Amino acid sequence: MTLFEQFGHIDIYLFDQLLRGRLAPGMRVLDAGCGSGRNLVYLLREGFDVSATDANADAVDHVRQLAAQLSPRLPATQLRVEAVEACSFPPASFDAVISSAVLHFARDDAQFDGMVDAMWRVLKPGGVLFCRLASSIGLVGARPLGQNRFLLPDGSERYLVSAEHLLSKTRELGGTLLDPLKTTVVQDQRSMTTWVLKKEETARPDGRAVPGSLP
Repeated sequence: MTLFEQFGHIDIYLFDQLLRGRLAPGMRVLDAGCGSGRNLVYLLREGFDVSATDANADAVDHVRQLAAQLSPRLPATQLRVEAVEACSFPPASFDAVISSAVLHFARDDAQFDGMVDAMWRVLKPGGVLFCRLASSIGLVGARPLGQNRFLLPDGSERYLVSAEHLLSKTRELGGTLLDPLKTTVVQDQRSMTTWVLKKEETARPDGRAVPGSLP
């Protein structure tokens, strides 16, 4: 089996999480905004309990076909057509939640917060939230359009976060950074940041930390 057959087009930074053992077979994992399932090939093949959502019905249909080949016993009800912020899974359902190149499509601050809060709600205490998203970190020349949306030098429009924004949201959630914020600036055209959080074991049912439980 080739590496491509085993891992597909997996995000290299998600692959890093696999190498660190933060994702392991048997874990319940949600890919929130799964697209065509490029990050799910290995997970489906290796016995993870996979769920996935996307607002695009064609994308979810593609993932269903992928699951039929690689994990035929996976219940179809775990692959759902729905927006990230409208996630219908019960609270504390997953050991890990993946959001790869999704959050920067937020229309505004309210939708961004809605997406993050929904993913945090369905994450179990002790679980891992992995996000990779466009940011303003190290990027020069992005033109502000309002509500943290920007016109990027590559001509695309994206919702961009700053380091301060991500750190503030981390504190609001009561999460712990598992890694420092890591950012790649792609030839001065766009900037992509990896944001990896752990949900504390002392989190309340709504996902926030118990007051006084964290340093």
